[in-house]
Amino acid sequence: MKRGIRVGILTFGDGRDFLQKPLEPVNQRFLGELSERLRADGFEVVTGEEVIWRNDLAEKNGRKMAAEQVHCTIFNFSVWAWPQYARMAAQFCPKPVLMYADVNPQYPGLVGMLANAGSLDQVGIPFFKTFGALSDEKVYRQLRSRIAAISAFNRLRGQTYAHFGGRSLGIDTAVADPALWMKMFGVDVDHVDQFELVRRAENEIQRGGRVSAAFRYLEKHVRKIHWTEPDAEMRLTPELLRRQLGMYYAVRDLCEEFGYDFCGIKGQRELTEHFATADVPEAFLNDPYGPEGDPHEPIVCATEADMDAALTMQIFKLLTGLPVLFADIRHYHAGIGVWDLCNSGQHATYFAAKSFDPVENLAKTEFRPEGFYFPAGGASVYHIAAPGEVTLARLTRSGDTSRYRMVITRGEFVSFGAERDEEIACGVQDNWPHAYARLACTPEAFIEAFNCNHIHGTYGDWAEELAAFCRVAGINCDVL
Repeated sequence: MKRGIRVGILTFGDGRDFLQKPLEPVNQRFLGELSERLRADGFEVVTGEEVIWRNDLAEKNGRKMAAEQVHCTIFNFSVWAWPQYARMAAQFCPKPVLMYADVNPQYPGLVGMLANAGSLDQVGIPFFKTFGALSDEKVYRQLRSRIAAISAFNRLRGQTYAHFGGRSLGIDTAVADPALWMKMFGVDVDHVDQFELVRRAENEIQRGGRVSAAFRYLEKHVRKIHWTEPDAEMRLTPELLRRQLGMYYAVRDLCEEFGYDFCGIKGQRELTEHFATADVPEAFLNDPYGPEGDPHEPIVCATEADMDAALTMQIFKLLTGLPVLFADIRHYHAGIGVWDLCNSGQHATYFAAKSFDPVENLAKTEFRPEGFYFPAGGASVYHIAAPGEVTLARLTRSGDTSRYRMVITRGEFVSFGAERDEEIACGVQDNWPHAYARLACTPEAFIEAFNCNHIHGTYGDWAEELAAFCRVAGINCDVL
């Protein structure tokens, strides 16, 4: 998997000119091993032009990292290296710096890394240190996690969040101060009225091309669409599905035209009472493909315009490259020991089969009519999340609302078989998607720590990466 992360590597050496030639093979061997391991793992690698053993070389290569727009820079130590050079180069590199020394006891690379760490520490340049052999999976996992965390923080800076609507249903934890986001994360917030989604959706329906193609694709591949009569109390008609598809293309176009990187849609109450729910567009925006089956990079979209949900999800996406779940913490089934994570149609269809193939996921997905909460009607994207290891998390603010904290928990999505899964869902909400989560903490610990109704996550163990991100961003972190 290509990770979309550009990693710079600068190798530091001894400042004595007569040592350059005999040390060159040592430096090149370890640089080559590190570069190849990272490339094999999907990272794009940019190396310095030479071993840094003078201040002018430190400045030159540090500026190269800035010019190449790397997301993370590794300071590589294979031999003893004069500490002044790291301090010089670090001025131009993205922060924090990641310092690495392989196992090489014949040459004091570890000594060099520790001495250089002290030099950076004196002037307040943040850094991480990793020591050990690349062949040790625990060492490499730490290195990779820190690369992902530093890169996610630096890639987040300069992005723009599109806020469609405003506060939904009085949910205060869904609203954040745009100035705080810019100060802490370098993210801008652009407010867009929901009427623009309606206007563009109606124009898209009139043009017909994209909406018609998506409509035909979904009719062919969705397991079942539960159509209703136009005058039914809970409605799902072709007209309403076309409105939902029109909103999907409206958001896609707006993101492309204005450079929006991620977004949130208020939905309730205007859309859900007078036009159509945003469940279909939200699901397919978060998916790795559109409703016509064409692949695209997931565009994080949070329902109820939950800003801190969208931010949490975008961090997950930058760390993992995977679609990210948005859910309510709906219920704890004490008898079977699982949490029921369920929120309207917000779950990307990717979670239905844990696949990047839309046909596989849609074969396990149904479009069911919305319930009494949403009188405008439309399709809810129903499925049960496929089993697998997961990491779940949420950013919240406390006190003066400027102190961020992330709560993280590992766990797994589980299945009890198709018939039993459906039975459990019908006992809670029979038209919304569900993920049955067994967490690595007690229900009491989870309830005590979690001060929000929304939770987010994706497949795999990403707790170490999230914790490292929090350290980079200066956020308190609780791993349950």
